[in-house]
Amino acid sequence: MTKHVIYLSYDGLTEALGQSQILPYLIGLAPLGYHFHIISFEKASDFEKRKEGVYQSIDTLNISWHPFIYTKKPPVLSTLFDLYKMHAKAKELVKNYPISLVHCRSYLPAIIGKSLQKKYQIPFLFDMRGFWADERIEGGIWKLSHPLYRLIYKFIKKQEQELFEKAPAIVSLTENGKIAIQEIYPNLNTGQKTSVIPCCVNLKQFKRDENLEKIQLLKSKLNIPLSDKILVYLGSIGTWYMLDEMLLFYKCHLKKNPALHFLFITNEKESFIHRKAALLDVPMDKMQVVSVPYSEVAAHLSLADYSIFFIRPTFSKRASSPIKQGELMAMGIPIICNDHIGDTSQIILQNAAGVVIEELTETAFNGIDLGQISFDQQIAMAAANTIYSHENGVASYAKIYSNLIGAHE
Repeated sequence: MTKHVIYLSYDGLTEALGQSQILPYLIGLAPLGYHFHIISFEKASDFEKRKEGVYQSIDTLNISWHPFIYTKKPPVLSTLFDLYKMHAKAKELVKNYPISLVHCRSYLPAIIGKSLQKKYQIPFLFDMRGFWADERIEGGIWKLSHPLYRLIYKFIKKQEQELFEKAPAIVSLTENGKIAIQEIYPNLNTGQKTSVIPCCVNLKQFKRDENLEKIQLLKSKLNIPLSDKILVYLGSIGTWYMLDEMLLFYKCHLKKNPALHFLFITNEKESFIHRKAALLDVPMDKMQVVSVPYSEVAAHLSLADYSIFFIRPTFSKRASSPIKQGELMAMGIPIICNDHIGDTSQIILQNAAGVVIEELTETAFNGIDLGQISFDQQIAMAAANTIYSHENGVASYAKIYSNLIGAHE
């Protein structure tokens, strides 16, 4: 018998995050006897460009999609209005279908899920994704000096405690995040009902291209000599990634190896990266910045000899699972990263996937020999296939669903 599940997400299915971290799971779960009713909020530009692709991907599956357009202005009020629409649509679905579960992606949808559980006795899954309110503060998006944001932060933290208490099941992206929940709320018995499912990766997409002719052709296109080495950074830079420190790392190693290039695969503006480099006196003649479609990312990563990402090590990052880590490990590329980010350090060190730097200083950077990194490509790639596979992620969610729905019925 088909079980009906409402999936609430304030992220859009047409965004990159929705494409990699929502749809693959639901496409994998739907054939297991679930009918999904997805309520999501889409950025207008993404929606127009990618909506047909989403509809095609779910066309033959038991997946119904109810997209709304995300509104950004005015701040706070627009969010409240979006949540009102999400809640109203969810209640409509509850009245029209025998809903067995509400899957809530992050905090705001979970507040709605908690309300539905109270009113209709339908269990909700709190798929927390990270310490959302603390991310807003630590990322400088909310200022505690502002009375309104201070009030919102206190409200969300109060809701957080209730969500951890009331949710029959919780998903954390990391073991470190799970431990943090238990430390903050020792009396809520969250350990037994919290599962860890990291950000998974399309392992079929992220395979290293071993075609030497293609690699040489792409290197030539980027004006990189065939014998030169490449350090790569993948993804957006934004709030959390420490561009200055990554540039300084490159500067240190460029002095040791003048044939080392720094390739950014990112949608960030080249001018922004170059301005930062100029301020730090980092030579730019061997830096390349490219923006490529998702389908071409793996080909460009195949050029890499090393990869790097430094993330601000704040409290909220204990629950962070960088998608790029799984992609880089799947590609068999050595990773250079900093400590105290989710489970990143443990996974890298336990699986010979690269080097973890404890202090982001020039002394520490100079102490690393890129030619002697503790790296075993086969072990790292095998670990990626185990830790980050969508199949394992789907199986983990299926187990949670079965337990929650079984207990409900």
